[in-house]
Amino acid sequence: MSAMSSLVDMLPVGGRDEGGPRLSALERAAVTSVVAAVIMHCETEVEGERRWARLRARRRKAMQPPTCEGLDSVAICDAVFEVCCALGCGGLPRATPRWWVKRRMGGTWEDLRPADDATEDYFRDKLRMSPRVFREIVENLTPILERRVTFYREPLQPDHIVAYALYRWASGETYESIICSFGIGRASGLVAVRDVTAALLSVYREKVAWPTGVRKAVVLRAFADKGFPNCHRCIDCTHIYIDKPANTAPEDYYDRKRRFSVVAQVVVDLDLRVLNVFMGYPGSCHDVWVIHLSSLWSRAVAGELFTGPPVLLPFQVQTNGYLLADSGYPPSEWMVVPYGSTAQTPFEARFDNKQKTARGAVERAFGRLKGMWHLFLGSHKTNMETLPQQFVAVCILHNILIDVGIPFDENLLWEVDAKGVRRRVDLGIQRPPRPLCMETSTGEAVMLREALAERMMQR
Repeated sequence: MSAMSSLVDMLPVGGRDEGGPRLSALERAAVTSVVAAVIMHCETEVEGERRWARLRARRRKAMQPPTCEGLDSVAICDAVFEVCCALGCGGLPRATPRWWVKRRMGGTWEDLRPADDATEDYFRDKLRMSPRVFREIVENLTPILERRVTFYREPLQPDHIVAYALYRWASGETYESIICSFGIGRASGLVAVRDVTAALLSVYREKVAWPTGVRKAVVLRAFADKGFPNCHRCIDCTHIYIDKPANTAPEDYYDRKRRFSVVAQVVVDLDLRVLNVFMGYPGSCHDVWVIHLSSLWSRAVAGELFTGPPVLLPFQVQTNGYLLADSGYPPSEWMVVPYGSTAQTPFEARFDNKQKTARGAVERAFGRLKGMWHLFLGSHKTNMETLPQQFVAVCILHNILIDVGIPFDENLLWEVDAKGVRRRVDLGIQRPPRPLCMETSTGEAVMLREALAERMMQR
């Protein structure tokens, strides 16, 4: 600014001389202002350039490779690659458990894990079996239930999944109420139960089947000791109570007890083992209708149901085999039902008492099965497509526990109502209002029952 002032002072002021015209005072002031503005603009631009130069220098420095004491970018890439490989091949330790959920601590699952003296009773109470039997089932199902570790989360372990499904069936609790007990959300719980059901049906499909060989001989001998030679099994139906079904006609599922249900036809032996299951028809269906739709009827009509040698009874009656049923079924040459009349002769009463005693095995089987697996005892919300498979899976578990000698607690068949009264639970066995008319039976059916009754009187 001082140089500019000196320059301005050198300009002539007022009038003209030999050097040319002089500037007035006002003109000199205007020139001074313009020159000052130009100089300030130049200084601002220079300062801006310096500032940008410093910023570019910082950026270049930040982008420079680290020193020998810093991290090597190549090493970082190698480390990330190695971690991904370890995750993919399962090299890292497996954490708490396909069924993705948030981690939760405590609850029934954590209590099932310690190996102390209390675990045995706790297993029987929560899962209806001993730890040893549970481990055997898990070991057999693991090849089907085990899932590959992914880059996201680790899947639940097979023992966790099996325990969840068993607890769901044993307790009858809803999926929502088991979230805290097992740390498995509702959606993951649905998948877990579905997968355990499919695994049981695949691995243990021979557990629910007609007996053969020595086992068949034992069953026939047991019925013969009860007064029924060449009798193979007992048959009856039970109703599985459900909530009002959606996306279907609910009135079809409304049974005689005014509850929504699904009919399950079950065949058992005297040891309460389940030998055949047919399930899926609505609760309004009669037992006779159900058996006509099952494979038992078609096999019996074709003569394929009983293949053993015939047994000779009084009155020269021969039988290849038969089932014991209640008066809700039609009498036939392969199904023996009681007389069921009100005014019975001693001959008829003796037969009906023995027939009822032997046929009681099916009711006891229902009691043990539903008493242990409470989900199928009370009404519950269910998937109508998977309910039959789940029931068969529970029948498989029922037979496994009988084979290994797990006892049944009869207290499971009792409950306390809202008034505090202790009463026996409803097993879903619905007797017909009246016996089927004998006029529908064949002569062979009548003669078979008469021959069995006569044989009892002779002994």
